[in-house]
Amino acid sequence: MQRTAPELRSWQNKQTMKKNSNPSEAALIADQLRRAFYGEAWHGPAVIELLADVDAATAAARPLANTHSIWELVLHIAAWDNAGMVRLGGEKCQLTGLDNFPPASKATEAAWRKAVAETKRTHDRLVKTVAGLSDSGLRDRVPGKRYDFYHMLHGIAQHELYHAGQIAILKKALVF
Repeated sequence: MQRTAPELRSWQNKQTMKKNSNPSEAALIADQLRRAFYGEAWHGPAVIELLADVDAATAAARPLANTHSIWELVLHIAAWDNAGMVRLGGEKCQLTGLDNFPPASKATEAAWRKAVAETKRTHDRLVKTVAGLSDSGLRDRVPGKRYDFYHMLHGIAQHELYHAGQIAILKKALVF
């Protein structure tokens, strides 16, 4: 049976969890980040599952007034996954303006595929980094913040699920 990349990651992750009957807290958080983004989340469809049938025109559409497009939400998710990486690297990072919600490029299929692929790469780097953290490091304070990495990483997973919900609503508004 040939698996897609997300299915392969899911299968590999399950195998790792089975081998390690007592996974670290960091490994468990990495698993939650992966589920929120790729799938097998308890709540329902994850980000990438929702994007499977979205084309560039749909991603760029604004079916509801004063909302971000699906494309902008995807870029925003990537921006905050990257901000998490910067913070894990010991640097302060607070996104504002266009860094927080990067604008979508011209709505071509190639540009949309590139945006999704880059978002996946950023997310995969974050998950890999988190899986390699020590549990004691999770309690270190995030540079420039009043909370620790444990709190931040759970927040990133929650953030992705929040925006997955927005993507689902935007798709429904487009009568997908």
